[in-house]
Amino acid sequence: MNVNYLLIGLSIGLILISHVATASSPYGKMDVYYNDKLLPGKEVAKPVLKIGEPFNVGINLTVYQKCYVSVMLSEIGDNDFEIITGSTSKMKDYGTEILDENSTKMYEWTVRPTGNWAGGSIPINLVYQINDFETGDILVNSGFTVAYCTISNEHYKGETPTSEQTETESQPISGQPASENSSSSASAPAFSLVTAISALVLVFLRLSRQ
Repeated sequence: MNVNYLLIGLSIGLILISHVATASSPYGKMDVYYNDKLLPGKEVAKPVLKIGEPFNVGINLTVYQKCYVSVMLSEIGDNDFEIITGSTSKMKDYGTEILDENSTKMYEWTVRPTGNWAGGSIPINLVYQINDFETGDILVNSGFTVAYCTISNEHYKGETPTSEQTETESQPISGQPASENSSSSASAPAFSLVTAISALVLVFLRLSRQ
């Protein structure tokens, strides 16, 4: 592999790892889960998956003040993962809702990889934004890699959960940005650093496979 591409990849990796540390802030905290297992600290799950093999990711988010919360799952390309069921219905689409002071909400998804990256590895990221309820000001806009998935060339032949089977466990939140209230409106969610550098990651990963 060209040394320049390797250096680019290492730099991107360091950015992603350092960005995970912003998952906790003065405005809230979260626990991150992969297949119902708590990922402590900066740990990133590194599963080996078959094409179409379902897995679960989620966050248990606590906020310290009344606010708008926007969350989404993100990928570096398009159609690399498919959401089977979850707190939002599509990759890269935000869902937004209001959480009360000192409240906790579990956001979770059942996802499966497509064949786009068969024989390669790709991250799946979570991006979130917290807006002040009264002013609409952005308090936190961040994101991190939940899992760095290696996709085999085999196809999954087991049972895949359906939205009907899991709808009581996780209800999709609105796909619209936070709307106006009596005093102000929250800003539409902005893309975080994870999304901003995703194009560079995609270039690096594609080149590394050649």
